[in-house]
Amino acid sequence: MAWRVLEGGKADCVARRALRAATSRGGDHGRGADQPAEDERAQPIRPATVVVHGTIVGVLICTLGDLLLDVIVLTEGAAGPDSEGSVETRVGAGGQSANVAAWAAELGAESRFVGKRGSDGAAELTARELAGRGVEVLGPVEAGRSGVVVSLVSPDGNRTMLSDRGVSPFLRAEELEVRWFGGCDWLHLSGYSLLRRPIEEAAAKATGAVQAQGGRVSVDLATAAGIAEYGPERLLGRLELLRPDVVFANEGELAAIGGRVPGTLVLKRGANGFSADGQEHDALDADVVDTTGAGDALAAGYLVGGPELAAKAAARCVAQLGAMP
Repeated sequence: MAWRVLEGGKADCVARRALRAATSRGGDHGRGADQPAEDERAQPIRPATVVVHGTIVGVLICTLGDLLLDVIVLTEGAAGPDSEGSVETRVGAGGQSANVAAWAAELGAESRFVGKRGSDGAAELTARELAGRGVEVLGPVEAGRSGVVVSLVSPDGNRTMLSDRGVSPFLRAEELEVRWFGGCDWLHLSGYSLLRRPIEEAAAKATGAVQAQGGRVSVDLATAAGIAEYGPERLLGRLELLRPDVVFANEGELAAIGGRVPGTLVLKRGANGFSADGQEHDALDADVVDTTGAGDALAAGYLVGGPELAAKAAARCVAQLGAMP
């Protein structure tokens, strides 16, 4: 199966995690990843057991990529030169990998985000919000600006996205602590983390660390335009080296990379649902407000609980304004 939810008698993995957590804790876990490496090594991170509605969920989802300031503008209609109008806005944490981490936590998994953050007020705001959603936020802080993504949402829920990734793509492999990925069942990589250096090298290091301990890897292709610019064959070669277990893509992204990917393909079709390893799944009924982040919610649901939870998470996401739960 492409997911793992442990219940009742299937809690052997949870028991091992609980034992590791009980024997490893002994210090302050409130320290940030930007503090001295000596302090971090002295206090290894271990996942804990989570109980959701009587079900023990022993899945730890780690994500690597962007934590951005998400500015969503819900417009009432078309705009043009010298025009005026009213909008509804939402400002908060965003970025594909951060969204997946937030939804994973919301759906009952343990969740951890790794990425480079800026030193400005936007970075502080987004890190605080993500942590408040139950996600452990790790990674270096660098002098510079946080990334921003602006989503213009039309009345029918469709959106146009404009992104400034700030310092996020400059995460270097040598800045990663392998222990950040300890106990990770799934590492989820945003496609954006494979299209720029040096973050693509950091993604490769994280992948190796997770696979070496028996964890699995998923990738969201993320951007058809980015794939075309980077080079489809070049990206496919990188994916084949990473050997992901699951690849998420929409039809445009799949076409951009040449129609094939390694691993299980989860093909997202918006209102027409999705397919997982060739099996079709319908989208659930929802009053669509904003499609921003629906694919991220679907990915989180799939990793935590499989296709059924993926469909439920996506339906919840499109019924609200904003990409996070």
